[in-house]
Order: sequence, then structure tokens, then C-alpha cells
Amino acid sequence: MDEAQQRKVLGLLGLGMRGRLAVVGVDRVREAVKGGKVRVAVVAKDASANARQKVDGLLAGRRVPTLEVDSAEELGRIAGKQSAAIVGVVDGKLAAGLLAIAATADAGREA
Repeated sequence: MDEAQQRKVLGLLGLGMRGRLAVVGVDRVREAVKGGKVRVAVVAKDASANARQKVDGLLAGRRVPTLEVDSAEELGRIAGKQSAAIVGVVDGKLAAGLLAIAATADAGREA
């Protein structure tokens, strides 16, 4: 995902955060994934190995799509925190919007 798409993802995710359509943090995301609520996960590329280990298997096992953004600091900023390793989107429409942005990034690479 290029910088423009990443800005779009973060902007849309920020709106979703204000609408309480997402959960923040490893423990809250794990709980929501186990409850079948997370529609897409947004993970910071620089998330710690420990944080990744706690969520990667669970996300893959539940077939939750995952998007990556450059930094936990950027992800945290939109979540109102200093940093955030992961955000789980629980709203279907917000998740669809994020995946559509990511799909345009993938389509641009293939062209």
C-alpha cells in the first residue's frame, strides 16, 4: 500500500474510531476476534514480535483480513493513544471501505 492509500486508510479508520466502530490494542482485538466481531485488522509494521505472535495465528485461523500500516505511532495517533500495534474493525461497512482502498492499491501495483 502506497503512502496515499495509507493516508486514506488511516483517515477512514479515524472516522471509525470516533464512531466506536473499532477496538484498539492486542488484548481487546483478541477478545473481539474470539467473539467473531472483527471484520478486518489493521496492524502496524513495527509492532513488536510479541504483539504479532499474540494475534497473527488467531487472525489467520479466523480468516480475518489484515492490512498493514507503517507505524504504531501513526495507528495510535488516530486511536487517541501514544501508539497502537493493532486495531480491529468491528463494523462491516467500515471494513468493506478499508478493504476497497487496499484493493485499489493492489490493482495499481498489477497495472
